[in-house]
Amino acid sequence: MKYISHLSKDKKLRNLVKNGEPRQLIKRKNLCTYLCASIMSQQLSTKVAKVIYGRYLNLFGGNEPTPQQILDMPFEQLRGIGLSNAKVNYVKNVAQFEIESGMDHKKLYKMSNEEVIDYLITIKGVGRWTIEMLLMFALGREDVFAVDDLGVQNAMIRLYQLDVSNKKQLREELLRISEKWSPYRTYACLHLWKWKDNTPQVTKKSPTKTPRAQKKSTEKTPKKTKKKTG
Repeated sequence: MKYISHLSKDKKLRNLVKNGEPRQLIKRKNLCTYLCASIMSQQLSTKVAKVIYGRYLNLFGGNEPTPQQILDMPFEQLRGIGLSNAKVNYVKNVAQFEIESGMDHKKLYKMSNEEVIDYLITIKGVGRWTIEMLLMFALGREDVFAVDDLGVQNAMIRLYQLDVSNKKQLREELLRISEKWSPYRTYACLHLWKWKDNTPQVTKKSPTKTPRAQKKSTEKTPKKTKKKTG
């Protein structure tokens, strides 16, 4: 695959990429479902996230609900599947945004990465990290670097033997290293996650087949250890 030869120019990343299983990105149509599932999975293990998402689908007869069905679902029923008050509100916020502003995949496909972030960041409960996960795993964008993801950070710290004493300088170094991976930074993140066997996790406030939700996140307000709300 084309990205392999490009990322292999980085001597430290080369073995991860060449020895790892080739990664592929897919595009999804139901972005509302992706964001809702990602929100539900935050701060949860993959196993627990799957259980809760299954309960969620069961509320709607096993099918992915429409935004209006989400809004019409009583708050307490959503709480009853294991969601916190905040997560119920965030899921309903995503549904409301879909109805009022639209989240059609064709519309977002035409936007740049930053335009997608600016568009969705206004949803309370959806932060930059979650949107970066959507860009990677729902819109299939090849050049996204999740700098705030703990899995990516820990893998890079180990692989490049980085100094962690100064968080600001560490972040700048992560960004500097990632620049040479462009335009295939998403694939680099995928291989780093696999190598470190981490599920995406963030460092500050910040949602798949069940969208790769099954990523643990520490973000709590307004984006796979292996989605800020947000």
